[in-house]
Amino acid sequence: MEEIKHYDLAAQKFLSKQTFKSLPLEAWDLFAEQFGRFCKGLEEIKHLKILAKNQGWQDTVFFEKEILQNDHIVVVTDARLNIVHATKNIFQMNGYHPEEIVGKNPKIFQGKGTDRNEVSKIGRAVRSNLPFEAIVVNYRKDGTPYKCWIKGGPVKDRNGKVVNFVAFEREVA
Repeated sequence: MEEIKHYDLAAQKFLSKQTFKSLPLEAWDLFAEQFGRFCKGLEEIKHLKILAKNQGWQDTVFFEKEILQNDHIVVVTDARLNIVHATKNIFQMNGYHPEEIVGKNPKIFQGKGTDRNEVSKIGRAVRSNLPFEAIVVNYRKDGTPYKCWIKGGPVKDRNGKVVNFVAFEREVA
């Protein structure tokens, strides 16, 4: 019962921030879809918090806001920029399942239309352990291009050493 209590509290907290207070019967499908996304988001947050704990992150990244409120995709790399985690919603953006990209470099999403100046800007920020934000043309698994907003930065362990990079992403028009 204790597990259900936390679930109920999380759902109550989420729903209290919504603008609607009651649901007409026609909205149940929409509500179920939103609620399903909310539950998947909570599961992703749980996995990311475990990763943060295992890596000894110095600061807490606010995954709740980025995932639950902003519906962002989260990609975590190690210090050498190999992907160690991606949220499952990355599939909707680019057709890759997380397990297909773990261990690979984010360059797998780049192609001929990717602006090398933007990539260089991100690279300089990463090498300097600074936050970055850019819009780049990436490529889906099927080869079609899309514009991807990326906001990321380094994550340090308790000793101040950069151990990961976290990027929040979404497709933009």
